[in-house]
Amino acid sequence: MVETVTTYNAALFVRSVGATPDTGEDKNMYSVVVVDDHPAIRLAVKSVLEGSGQFKVMAEVDNGPAALTIIREEHPDLAVLDLDLPRLSGLELIERLKGSQPRTKLLVLTGQQESIFAARAMQAGANGFMSKAEDLQSLVPAALAVLAGYSMFPNSALEVLSGIAGLSPDALLKSLSDRELTVLQNLARGMSNKEIADTLLISNKTVSSYKIRIFEKLGISSVVELVDFARVHHLIS
Repeated sequence: MVETVTTYNAALFVRSVGATPDTGEDKNMYSVVVVDDHPAIRLAVKSVLEGSGQFKVMAEVDNGPAALTIIREEHPDLAVLDLDLPRLSGLELIERLKGSQPRTKLLVLTGQQESIFAARAMQAGANGFMSKAEDLQSLVPAALAVLAGYSMFPNSALEVLSGIAGLSPDALLKSLSDRELTVLQNLARGMSNKEIADTLLISNKTVSSYKIRIFEKLGISSVVELVDFARVHHLIS
């Protein structure tokens, strides 16, 4: 059972009835791990959070496997993470962390398209979703909200999960698994099957299988069509 609480920046806060706020080990400061492969983004996130006087960034990480290790070892109160990460996607990272680190709240901060990835992040187990297009100062209240036991997602994500949205131009994308979506993005960026296999730590044959399934689900027959599809849907910059 959930209770709708309020709206913030076109996002809906939901809190489980009976949930109690996390206080962190330090009552004055929440510990944070920032996960993003762009140093400038990590610096900006650290500056905003620590500038509020309520957070301490204990680690900065630039790839999925390293983030998995540091979060499991340090048990931070909060992890602020991108979805487009090297070697292990943010969605896969969230799924692994929710199984082993339920105490750590996971707040997604990403440039990935909200209409496609917000619902996926929610399903994977994230506690909140923010777009990098938003004012970064909104990160502080968003972080405090998820730490207090709330979930913060755009209304569009809730509509997708409740079936309100119906068919849309993004319906084909929603049929892809998280791993298929990651492979699609890498193919659209011009990476070879071998490069994708090395990045995701899977075999070349597995990448080929994903590629075939992606082509079948999207109804395309060439990488050129795939690149055009990815650009139209803002899956690559």
